Amino acid sequence: QVQLVESGGDLVQAGGSLRLSCTASGSIFSINAMGWYRQAPGKQRELVAGITSGGSTNYADSVKGRFTISRDNAKNTVYLQMNSLKPEDTAVYYCAADILRYMGGRYTEYWGQGTQVTVSS
Repeated sequence: QVQLVESGGDLVQAGGSLRLSCTASGSIFSINAMGWYRQAPGKQRELVAGITSGGSTNYADSVKGRFTISRDNAKNTVYLQMNSLKPEDTAVYYCAADILRYMGGRYTEYWGQGTQVTVSS
């Protein structure tokens, strides 16, 4: 079994910063891409940032220059540093990871339960 657990969500004022963490645990042989998504009330879930196992990154236009995704492969952990937060960043943030549970298996996408980020104006 595999679990992804996020942490770091909080209430913060506009202009502030937060750092989200997501750690994968359980029966894991390898992790390929990892990413952060968010879903605001009444809106569809959207990709915020992604990172490959080699460290290549991509970002939503709305967060470029403000958010930074990184990962620690030894800890099976992905981070999202969020700076200059805006009220429109308010959402539940989810992490996702493509995980191979055993050699010869298939990569499967797993999701965390989400962590709430609220930015007040």
